[in-house]
Order: sequence, then C-alpha cells, then structure tokens
Amino acid sequence: MWTEEDNKLKAQFEFSDFIEAFAFMSSVAILAEKDNHHPFWTNVYNKVNIELCTHDAGNIVTDKDRKLAKAIDKVYLRYKK
Repeated sequence: MWTEEDNKLKAQFEFSDFIEAFAFMSSVAILAEKDNHHPFWTNVYNKVNIELCTHDAGNIVTDKDRKLAKAIDKVYLRYKK
C-alpha cells in the first residue's frame, strides 16, 4: 500500500464516508503526536492521502517513517473489517 517516491513514503486510504476518514485521521494523529512525528496529509470526503519523511534527517525516508507507516496500517485495518 505504501510507495516510496521523491524521498517520501506515500499512501492513499479509502473509507466508506467522511466521518470514518476523519476518525481514522484522529487515531493517526494520536500516534503521530506520541512519536512526535507528524505526517503531511490531505483529506477529501472519504480519501486520506499521507506522506511521510523525516525532516530532521534532511527530508528523507527513515526507520521512523517506516515505523509510523506500519502503525498507520494497523489503524487502517480496524476500519476495513
């Protein structure tokens, strides 16, 4: 689901509606804040696009990004049951 492109991990997540997409974003926000690692993301109706890179490392993909991507995938699975 994640692709590495332009020194970023990128993924798009799709939900049944806006409320579900927003709930997903809220869950991810809690994870990101805990790790002090905040994604660039956009949301339009039921789609959430996320880009991850580590600014402190020169805007490249690091293990910190891969770790957060895995955590985001676990959150997403809760919505796809």
